[in-house]
Formats: sequence, structure tokens, C-alpha cells
Amino acid sequence: MSGKSVLKRIDWLTVLFYLMLVLIGWLNIYSSTFTEAEPSIFNFSTLHGKQLFFIGASVVAIIVILALEASFFERFSSVFYTISIVLLVGLFLFGKTIAGATSWYNLGFFNLQPSELAKVTTALALAKYLSDIQTDIKRRKDQLYSFLIILIPAILIVPQPDPGSALVFFALSFVIFREGLPLYYLGIAFLGVLVFVTTLMFGTIWVSIVITLMIVLFFLLKKKRFKIPVMPLITFAVVAILFSLSVNFVFNNVFEQRHRDRFSLWLRLEKDPAKLEQIRKTIGYNTYQSEKAIESGGFFGKGFLEGTRTKGDFVPEQHTDYIFSTVGEEWGFVGTATVVLLFTLMLLRLVYLAERQKNSFSRMYGYGVISILLIHYFINIGMVIGVLPTIGIPLPFFSYGGSGLLFFTILLFVFLKLDTNRLKEGI
Repeated sequence: MSGKSVLKRIDWLTVLFYLMLVLIGWLNIYSSTFTEAEPSIFNFSTLHGKQLFFIGASVVAIIVILALEASFFERFSSVFYTISIVLLVGLFLFGKTIAGATSWYNLGFFNLQPSELAKVTTALALAKYLSDIQTDIKRRKDQLYSFLIILIPAILIVPQPDPGSALVFFALSFVIFREGLPLYYLGIAFLGVLVFVTTLMFGTIWVSIVITLMIVLFFLLKKKRFKIPVMPLITFAVVAILFSLSVNFVFNNVFEQRHRDRFSLWLRLEKDPAKLEQIRKTIGYNTYQSEKAIESGGFFGKGFLEGTRTKGDFVPEQHTDYIFSTVGEEWGFVGTATVVLLFTLMLLRLVYLAERQKNSFSRMYGYGVISILLIHYFINIGMVIGVLPTIGIPLPFFSYGGSGLLFFTILLFVFLKLDTNRLKEGI
């Protein structure tokens, strides 16, 4: 396909959303890192200068992606996936530790985070496998292999430790559901989360009592000729109670203290209001200051470069995971609503593009892109405004970080390239 044809067929509306998010994100990175001593935009020793460099690198990546044949990404998806797994394993030997996580390679001019690359390659590998088996994924073997593709990078990322990035990979499960995985798997996952949270809040004894009462109720209903199977109910009850019994052990012995603190704050496990407020100001300091920064912005905000909390460095890591608080303080409700609207419109547009694909690989990869962007968007903004625990994942196209911006760009534009080829029968 010629260059002119690609430019004609690319979805420019999605490109516009991307450009607006990158531009607004960079402006807020500039604001959150601005100092009177270094006001220059093109000083590449500053954080905003480095981000500007990676915006340029992302443009180069876009040009390369659009110049390649669409078949390239499907043909070599397994190779890319293998390379990313090797890079993740290599971190245990050659990784650089930053803020307690060994998640980067020091390449001199920048730090490469292979977990960001793995998100792209895992989405490609999953789409390749699902499109190759040509089935509605009812067979257990196909389900197992699909989940293994997701689990392998996630398992390698957890001990870095980086549970936030590992969590992102599980969002790719929605691709498998889209392709026919029975919904009861989703129900099991939901029940697992529910048992975990309720056990932390109320204890194993109360959870076990409630589960037992539910089973007794179902038995009574069965006697009234409702068709409710007995053995699955008993199995569910036993597994749920055993899982509940393991929650406290996992919480106290597997989770690190910082993770336990964040769950304690999120679930309000501390009942004393005074102590809870103290925890918010210590353990939940980042989120507390972020909420205050957003609240102080009001409806229209304080203005660009006028955020007093941003200038006072009240919010740690504000240019990365907490960049949304800069939007709230300096641009107010209008600014935050605009960012949320742009992300929402982009995701809805991507759903439309995925559904119009003629090629199954392209459709499945498209839903992989949607899943990854959605979980980043949902969790990042949720933790910044205090409705979700602090997990530590960036806002796509927005937060500071060269690896993040570059690989989010690759993730998106690979799909846009596939979309330009959508009318062909095969790729």
C-alpha cells in the first residue's frame, strides 16, 4: 500500500484524539516540572525537554509503522513476544532499580521499561493465537494457552516488584471473552475479588457464615423445584471458604507493607475517624495531596503555570502517575472533564474501528489495545481522585515517561495501520 493510500485511509479522528492528549499531557508535564531557572522548552536535560524528545521519537515510530506492511505485525508477533519475555527475564540480572522496582534497563540516554513493550507484544501474540485456532474458544486447551500468553509476562513482572503493570495484562482477558469465552469465568473472577475484599473488611468467619446461609437458601429453593444443581453449589462454597481462609495469610505475608497500607486506606479498615485522617495524610499522602490539588482548582482552574500546589511540589511524582492532579488544579473541572471526554471518545472510536475489521487478527488486536488503554485510564484517574487504591500505573499519552509514551504510541498506531488494510480478506 502506497504512502498516500495509507494517509488517505488512516482514521484521522483517532489520530486527532491522540495528538490532543499528547499535547495537553506535555503542557501539564511542563507546568508540573517548570522552574524559573530552566524556562526553556527545548532544554533536553529537563523532564519536559526529555518528554518532548520522546514525542519526536514517537513521531518517528509512527512513520515507520505506517511504512511497514500490515502483514509484518501478524507474521512476527510470536518473535516480538519472545523477545519481550527474554527482556523481562533479563531484568533479574541486568535491571536498574528505580524507586524500589527493578523494571528498567539503563541504555545510557534513557531507561527502557520492557513491561511497556510486553503490553504491545502480548496483545499481538494473543490476537495471533486466537485468530489461528479459528474457534469460539470453548476447548479447555485453547483457554489454557490463551491465559498462559497473558500470565507469563504478568508473573515475570510481579516480583520486580511492579504489581500495577502486572495487573494491566489481565485486562487482555476481555479479548478472550469477546471471542467467545463463557461468561461464568468472569463471574468466578468477580466472586473471587468480592470474597477477597469482604474477608479483609469483615473477616473469614462472617464471610463463611454468609456463604453457608446462601447455600442453605439454595437447597430450600431446590426443594421448591427450582433447577439449581447441588454439587456445583457445594464445590463453590468449599472453594470460596478455603479462599477466604487464605486471604489474611496472603495479605500479611505476600503483600508488601506499602500495598497493605494502601488497601487499608482504600477499604477504610481503620474505624477511628481521627486515625483514618492521619493515615490519609501519611500512608495516603500522595492521594491526599492530589485530591486537595484538584479541589483547589474549582470550576475553571487557577490557570496555566499558576497552580500553587503544583509549584509547591505538594504532590510527589506529579509529572508521572499523578499528572491528572495538575490538570485539576490549573484547568479545573473544565480541564478534567475535557481530558475524560477525549479518552472516552477515543476508546469508543477504537471499539467502532475494531468491530469493522474484516480480519480476525486485526479485530482481536484492536480489542487488546482497547483493554490496555481502558484499564490504564480507569485505574490512574480512579487512584488520583481517591476512589481506587494507589497502584502506580501511568495515564496513557499523558504521564511523563519515554518508554510509556513510545510504546503506547506503537500500541495504538499498529492497530491504526491494520485498520488501513481492513478491506482485504487476509493479511
